Amino acid sequence: MTREALSGDLTMREVPETWRRLATDLPEEIDLAGIDRIDSSALALLLEWRASARAAGRHIEFQNPPETLRTIARLTEIEELLGWSGNTERKAD
Repeated sequence: MTREALSGDLTMREVPETWRRLATDLPEEIDLAGIDRIDSSALALLLEWRASARAAGRHIEFQNPPETLRTIARLTEIEELLGWSGNTERKAD
């Protein structure tokens, strides 16, 4: 199983480069615990990765989302699309 850990900021400024870096070899798990700052563009990126994985017949899991990201996902009602519905605790490694 391939795994990637993201760290630092994941905002409108970083999303394009992060997308390009992982687009050709999308991992099966992405750990989000190291993310410091996020905005709604981070959610768009995660949804795009999820759609890309599905189109390739694969599954992608997003682990340890920061609470701010969870809150935005909850407010926009996309938690289920990201696989976070019903799981309000961060997964420990």
